[in-house]
Amino acid sequence: MQEKPKVIVICGPTASGKTALSIALAKKIGGEIVSADSMQIYKDMDIGSAKPTKEEMQGIKHYMLDFVSPKERYSVAEYKKQAEQAIQEILQKGKTPIIVGGTGLYVNSLIYGIEYQDTKIDEEYREKLEKIVVEEGLEKLYEQAKEIDPQAMETISPNDRKRIIRVLEIYHETGKNKTQQEIESRKNEVKYDYKVFAITMERSILYERINKRVDIMVEQGLIQEVQNLIQKYDQYPTAMQALGYKEIKQYLEGNTSKEEAIETIKQETRRYAKRQLTWFRKNKETIWLDASKKIEDNIENILKITFKYDIV
Repeated sequence: MQEKPKVIVICGPTASGKTALSIALAKKIGGEIVSADSMQIYKDMDIGSAKPTKEEMQGIKHYMLDFVSPKERYSVAEYKKQAEQAIQEILQKGKTPIIVGGTGLYVNSLIYGIEYQDTKIDEEYREKLEKIVVEEGLEKLYEQAKEIDPQAMETISPNDRKRIIRVLEIYHETGKNKTQQEIESRKNEVKYDYKVFAITMERSILYERINKRVDIMVEQGLIQEVQNLIQKYDQYPTAMQALGYKEIKQYLEGNTSKEEAIETIKQETRRYAKRQLTWFRKNKETIWLDASKKIEDNIENILKITFKYDIV
């Protein structure tokens, strides 16, 4: 039987050092990077999404970055299709694809071959849900979603309006919850031999890195970036529900102070990182990398496991 092409996956929580590790790895083995980050797909959302800069990329080609308008909806089904096209393109060049990101749904859609149904949006039903949020609060929808799909809700924050509504919409459209759909579609043949690595570090160090990163984002102009988005796009985009953006929007609308907004971003990002770690721990295929080790040592470990021999 023909051996499946190898694809390396580097995932893990936000601020854990995925970008630096993946670029060093790509340079070492002649790889190219496919992003698996649901915020970095959006145009004009650079600072808040921690999108790698041209300098950080060091000449390594990146796919699935910066190509969706913030006012457009973008589904996991679309991501899987386009990411697999990028993987194929990289393999045809004789290079190694490296999937990098912290969006668990994106990673799982690839490594398990999950076919998420690209359900059409029932605008009337969505308006009904949005009305409940305004009149009765998001908590009511969160509780409904937990009844429908308790497993999926384990990794969804009670404040994540976008994903809570999506869980309810999927069930409304298909009569099946997201978890059931995943289980059914995991029976599909996976095209590639994915080797999944995740970065881990002491919780206190990770939280310190997150806090520092948020301060740097504010220094780099996060508030101006959010102002520009509001001015440029005629409607508040789905992307504006993203972590870091919705809190600054609250500040700009006068609902909170700048200090409170920054503190909320730090707190919510720490919670998000915790949920990311929970998600990747569920994947039995995950091989953990210790962030306290040198990048070179982690690369050596990745190459030994992936290719079964040392690459010097």
